[in-house]
Amino acid sequence: MNTKTLTPRALSVIDQYLHFKVGGAVCSVPYFNNKTVRARAALPVFVGKGSPKEIFDEMSAFLVKSHVSPDSVADDALKKLLVDNSIGIDCSAFAYYVLDAESREAGKKPLDRRLSPIRASGLLGRIAFKLNPAKNIDVATFANDKNSVVIRPEDSQPGDVITMMKDDGHDSRNHILVIHQVEYQNFAATKIHYSHAIAYPEDGLYGSGIRQGTIEIADPGKPLLDQAWTEDGKTGADSRIAARARESTTELRRLSAS
Repeated sequence: MNTKTLTPRALSVIDQYLHFKVGGAVCSVPYFNNKTVRARAALPVFVGKGSPKEIFDEMSAFLVKSHVSPDSVADDALKKLLVDNSIGIDCSAFAYYVLDAESREAGKKPLDRRLSPIRASGLLGRIAFKLNPAKNIDVATFANDKNSVVIRPEDSQPGDVITMMKDDGHDSRNHILVIHQVEYQNFAATKIHYSHAIAYPEDGLYGSGIRQGTIEIADPGKPLLDQAWTEDGKTGADSRIAARARESTTELRRLSAS
């Protein structure tokens, strides 16, 4: 059995979102749906597009202004502070920061120079794309044939993505998973490990955040949706992310090389 992972730099970005720390408190950065809040003109950290450092800096500044010592904040209180102050991360920005770190660590171009803008139009649109890539790279950008190609499950590698596109015209229903680890047997992928930012209905106000799961390639040659998806201990029909994948146009994709 052979295992490959993302670079340490990219794995560190995942960990900073999954185990976000301020003082002695630790929590998963909550999911943020910018399409629901509709605060497009706000700073990245307030529209689900902040890097781990931007989120840390904002929370640290808030605690200073509130005269609260970081060491006095409990885990659940930190999560509540993030949610109540509309600070979180959406799925495409999470993918952007992780894969940008991976691209740079691997000696490739920054991610915004590898991806072609899909929704940006005209000079101003292209400038906005370059100045704020995390705010302008969405799931559709990752899933576009200009930026990635569809691959077979058994060919999966760390750094590949799973895109879930809805055809109902609502971008908020699109979703993306980042593959951070892959196990192999005889050079073929046997288990995919992924990370993503998500909110499920049962999460309530304070339960959303970064989740991880696996897809076991139980039947090589069959589509991704026919494999064994597991997340939060739930497999198959009980897996909410697998159900979402079945409701979407779901593809395993590899970013264009450069």
